[in-house]
Amino acid sequence: METFETLKLQAEQKVGEQKLEEQHIEQREFPFLSKEELLDILGLSIKSDEHNKLATFLCMLSAFTESSQINVAFSAPSSSGKSYIPLEISKLFPDVQTFGYASPTSFFHENTEKKENEFIVDLERKILIFLDMPHYELLEKIRPVLSHDSKIITVKITDRSKRALRAKKILVKGFSAVIFCSAKLEMNEQESTRFLVLSPEIDQEKIREAIIQRIKKESDNKAYDEWLESDLRRKELKERILAIRNARIEHIKIEGNLSKEIENTFLANHKFLKPRHSRDASRLISFTQCFALLNFWQRKKIDGNVIADRKDFEDALWLWEKISESQELNLPPYVLELYKKVISPLFEPGVMAVERQHVLKKHMEVYGRPLYDGQLRKEILPMLETAGFIIQEPDQRDRRKMLVKKL
Repeated sequence: METFETLKLQAEQKVGEQKLEEQHIEQREFPFLSKEELLDILGLSIKSDEHNKLATFLCMLSAFTESSQINVAFSAPSSSGKSYIPLEISKLFPDVQTFGYASPTSFFHENTEKKENEFIVDLERKILIFLDMPHYELLEKIRPVLSHDSKIITVKITDRSKRALRAKKILVKGFSAVIFCSAKLEMNEQESTRFLVLSPEIDQEKIREAIIQRIKKESDNKAYDEWLESDLRRKELKERILAIRNARIEHIKIEGNLSKEIENTFLANHKFLKPRHSRDASRLISFTQCFALLNFWQRKKIDGNVIADRKDFEDALWLWEKISESQELNLPPYVLELYKKVISPLFEPGVMAVERQHVLKKHMEVYGRPLYDGQLRKEILPMLETAGFIIQEPDQRDRRKMLVKKL
């Protein structure tokens, strides 16, 4: 029978071995990894969803930058697989914190460290995944963190101690990469501009691939995990990520000529500028920096700073062009796709208005599953109306009915 001392010695030995392995990884110089090779590795466990899984990977990688962190919100109906992508990709990364749900008080209590007379929540270079939309008040309190307004912000919460409520002052330190998943499609504009809003693909081919993958995995979980973890490319990617984290690179710079090219490209693609474009431009910059970070061994370095090159920008631009339309319109991709595949085709020549029931029927024809009337009325149509795609007006023949008209 193993004694406590034996178990303690074994644990210490394991920690020592892990440290030696990390030191070995830090000293390695990893070869160049293209976005195509990266997508191929991610595709071992995530079929299709190319731009979604790449954006999510870069979001998590951005946690290891000084201040270029990216926030992602997966917004889609229930059972569409919105939490699957971040959970699968998080298996590649160290130090990921996953929350089923978090109220403001619980989040700050559970992550607080007391130092002298201060309570500190250290979010520096961390990855936070919320599998359900966090309490709205929590999002409000961490807005400055999500916006990178300040490296240290003060948050006040109430704390019940000895049957009395007292205010508790907490210092939130550093920036982290944040991902949350929500079946609620509508999002406050204050939050939507702070997140890349993504939706998993839900076409028939994607669902078919997902079913095959699920059967393969659940038929023999152990064999599946062993197959996945035995892949040498995946193993090397995990080691690469660990090396990037431990390198603690302070700054990834974009030099003059490339910076001007990014500026010209972004402005050329936006004839009419909106206030949110400032954050969208920052995301394009962050993607460029993350691609440079992924291959920092092959990038030029000046005074300890990694210098992004044109290839990094080209890859970032490819990704941004895949996801930018819905971001511009402040719509989840799911809602934009629904408009293009379901609502817009209803307006054949001569059709000026349609009833909501026609939309529900067309949705069933296109996707083979029902769309709930409440979600259509309360979330989807108001969002499309705000985006300028449709208007809703009472039917002149029966004012109890609302008609949908295309603009």
